Amino acid sequence: MNLENEIQALKTKIAFYEKMINEIAVPIIPSIVDDTILVPISGYTTQDRLETIRNRILDYLGEHREINCTVFDFTGVGTDQIQDLDYQILAHEISQLDASLKLMGVHPIFVGFNYLLVKEIVHAGVHVHIETYVNFKTALATLLDKTEKSVQTLHK
Repeated sequence: MNLENEIQALKTKIAFYEKMINEIAVPIIPSIVDDTILVPISGYTTQDRLETIRNRILDYLGEHREINCTVFDFTGVGTDQIQDLDYQILAHEISQLDASLKLMGVHPIFVGFNYLLVKEIVHAGVHVHIETYVNFKTALATLLDKTEKSVQTLHK
């Protein structure tokens, strides 16, 4: 194999792995609430990763038009995992994600923000107007109340 073919083969392999990482980095989980998905976000969160999350979710919602609610769970994101990300940028990316979903007619909900993260965002003077709950369980309970269903009726 000549050098150019070897380089091309490596580029193809890298592209495949990047695609795989992007899919793994943004898991999309069906919820027990009809037409609702959960997107857990954990680990290091950069501006590029948040853009990837937004693009992946919008692509998914474009293919699954029956989804009318998306719950983003930030429980796995601490201040140490966003230390290289300016809080203004973080708030902007979250607002962009919120606005994008609303434009598609999808109800975005955000849960699990670490109190230290919230403290830093507020300290930075950033205003974010999003629907939030303390955790996924509380968000689901609220959604079930709105649809007048319970976990017991979902199992029947």
